[in-house]
Amino acid sequence: MLSRQSYLVSVLTVCLTAAAFASDDLPKTLMTQRGKLLVSEDFTKLPVLSKDKPLNFASGFNGWIYTSGLAVGRSGRWELRDDAFRGIENPEAHHPATASYGIRFQDAIIQCEMKLGEAPAKGMPEPYLQIKATDAKDYVCVLTFSQSGLAGKPFDEAHIDPATKQRAEGTATKLRQPIKPGEWHTVVMEIKGEEIVGTLDGKSITFSDPLIAASKHCIKFVARTDGSIRAFRMWEALPNPAWPKNKAALLSSGSPSSN
Repeated sequence: MLSRQSYLVSVLTVCLTAAAFASDDLPKTLMTQRGKLLVSEDFTKLPVLSKDKPLNFASGFNGWIYTSGLAVGRSGRWELRDDAFRGIENPEAHHPATASYGIRFQDAIIQCEMKLGEAPAKGMPEPYLQIKATDAKDYVCVLTFSQSGLAGKPFDEAHIDPATKQRAEGTATKLRQPIKPGEWHTVVMEIKGEEIVGTLDGKSITFSDPLIAASKHCIKFVARTDGSIRAFRMWEALPNPAWPKNKAALLSSGSPSSN
């Protein structure tokens, strides 16, 4: 029989090995390295709603804010479906479903799996899913996952969109990759300082803007028409010494485009 000391050593070895394998299974990052795990949500049940009162839509709360059930108003609704968090647009309001997670952060790695809904009903727009970050009052940046692939944009602090009364969107940087509805894909968003790296199934884009360096207050998931997320993780982002080399390789590859 193993002595207690030998048993504890064996258990520790198994745990460390399991942790190493878990780390190896994570998608690689280019600009940052994963630090402290800040959020881990597998949507085994509907997330608990925050009791805080938001300031507008962007700040003033911790945890989840979203609408479920049929009384959707302008915000669409979210439900559990097939072990995932599914957002469904309200067709009458023509407004995507939004689910916000309030958390104060500066630099972070945000990761989840995404799936677009099946072909929309007649008259409904093509589906997309977005990850947005806000500062205290408005949007800072966005990654959009759609049938065309992945696109990233900063928001423009100097200009207001007359239709939304919010910051206007900046220039898009795009990764063109056909995405079929109903299939799961992994999306990673690295935020550090003024820069962002967005990665879809191991292929990446990068863009920057001074506004991105703002102190951030929440992560917002947006589902137009119909889309699902699962395995939502968020880590503190630490510097990656290989970023200058990785960035040079990414920019020289010619894969991202801005338009």
